[in-house]
Amino acid sequence: MDGRGRRASRRGRTRSSSGIVQRAVVEVLNAIYEEDFLGFSYGFRPGRSQHDALDALAVGITRTRVNWILDADIRSFFDTVSHDWLIRFVEHRIGDRRMVRLIRKWLKVGVMEEGQVKPATVGTPQGAVISPLLANIYLHYVLDLWARQWRHRHAQGNIIIVRYADDLVAGFEHRTDAERFLAALRERLESFALSLHPDKTRLIEFGRHAAANRERRGLGKPETFDFLGFSFICSKTRSGKFQIKRKTRRDRMRAKLTMIKEEMWRRMHQPIPAQGKWLWYVVNGYFNYHAVPTNARALHVFRHHITDLWRRMLRQRSQKDGMTWARMTQLVDDWLPKPIILHPWPSVRFAVTHPRWEPYAGKPHVRFCAGGAQ
Repeated sequence: MDGRGRRASRRGRTRSSSGIVQRAVVEVLNAIYEEDFLGFSYGFRPGRSQHDALDALAVGITRTRVNWILDADIRSFFDTVSHDWLIRFVEHRIGDRRMVRLIRKWLKVGVMEEGQVKPATVGTPQGAVISPLLANIYLHYVLDLWARQWRHRHAQGNIIIVRYADDLVAGFEHRTDAERFLAALRERLESFALSLHPDKTRLIEFGRHAAANRERRGLGKPETFDFLGFSFICSKTRSGKFQIKRKTRRDRMRAKLTMIKEEMWRRMHQPIPAQGKWLWYVVNGYFNYHAVPTNARALHVFRHHITDLWRRMLRQRSQKDGMTWARMTQLVDDWLPKPIILHPWPSVRFAVTHPRWEPYAGKPHVRFCAGGAQ
């Protein structure tokens, strides 16, 4: 092995050992910080998933007096985290200097610029095992504790909050609360080297009475907002009751179909069973996430597009073999999973994971879900 190969081998071993140490540190820190993190924080936490956050948000809007939604987007959060502030937050809870030194070392892992490695001064290490936990620690002190305090001291009505990593959605009973919270949030984030994206942060009228209120003012249907891959839409059940409809975001579906199309063409000359097995794996994974109640039509649309892409590819592969829709339908039925709803209604699953609702101590008119908005 030449010198270059030995250096590459050493770098590989170093990255591997660093990953093992980081995983061990994450386990230790999780045990500590899970005692501190608040109920409305869902991202990258043990026993909490994206669907738990989606359920909490849907139940919070449906069961409480929510009339306004703040969809807040922190600009380039993972790239702008202040190392100085993050270390101060860690030191506030962790007294072991060796662990603090390790975290400081991982934060300063360099980035390659013009052929030279320059130490990082901001941001979390990209792809590192510990990065999601460090992000949660940062936002716990910068956002979560502050938001709970603001609601306790300043809110005049109901407020719900759900945060998944740097994605934040807050619901308000009164528009004045929402506007004051947004202004205070901007100031709070700026104090810690963060900012809200001006084009992606929106305050919209949304909730049980949004459609009727907007109709009285001569406005159109309530706007929608996006959260964790779904568009949230004000809708009604067949009996006329308020219902939140969750639908797969169009841009996410288009991006997924584009990825599948490119990979399908690379697999053009594989046997059909091999193509079918791969497509089953991809479509099944897509359905496992997106097969929520009220999203059935989007599942059928996705499956139809996959069918059409597969048919076009097979016809291109063999000009003499006309792949009719009848033959294609049989092929798809043999290999692709059916578009059926796999997830329960949010209220059903949420009742299991968070069995009771409580009034906010000291402010009875502000209600929150025990897991969705502490």
